Amino acid sequence: MPLQPKKYLTPEEYLEIDRKADCKSEYFNGEMFAMGGASARHVLIVTNVVSELRSQLKTSPCTVYSTDLRVRVSPAGLYTYPDVVVVFNTPSFIDYRNDTLTNPLLIVEVLSEATKNYDRGEKFEQYRGIDSFKEYVLLAQDKYRLEHYVRQADGTWLFSETKRIEDTVKLASIGCSLKLGEVYDKLNM
Repeated sequence: MPLQPKKYLTPEEYLEIDRKADCKSEYFNGEMFAMGGASARHVLIVTNVVSELRSQLKTSPCTVYSTDLRVRVSPAGLYTYPDVVVVFNTPSFIDYRNDTLTNPLLIVEVLSEATKNYDRGEKFEQYRGIDSFKEYVLLAQDKYRLEHYVRQADGTWLFSETKRIEDTVKLASIGCSLKLGEVYDKLNM
């Protein structure tokens, strides 16, 4: 029996399905990919980051979102759910539902064994196409490690890495910082 050709979805078809679904899916180049559940370590790291950013950004024009807010990276290519997103001033959404953001300033992803290459590679490449996107933070969940990428004025990206629990990383685009000790609070490595 011949193989059935893959059915490619339009972004509109994807959004219609994803908005009704019980579980979240990413969309990339016409295909939907179900997202698996997160580990307790992953959830705790996200919670710690959101708590730290939220407390530092209370009086700023920035807003912090976590996990369940979809981001449209490119109109025809990628729709995804970053772990943490920070927006400067007014969030911009694709429509009245306010469930698909288009203007992230900072994105944080917690790496897993299954997603680390994608998060560092193709996904980061796609994110870089967003004009508002200025900083990217990747966090390991099996060791103390923060990878930090900052867009420079000429469009290049500067990389730095921090592995010491006592270190602090400045997030220039939002005017605050992350202490590794707070990011990894209540986690034994």
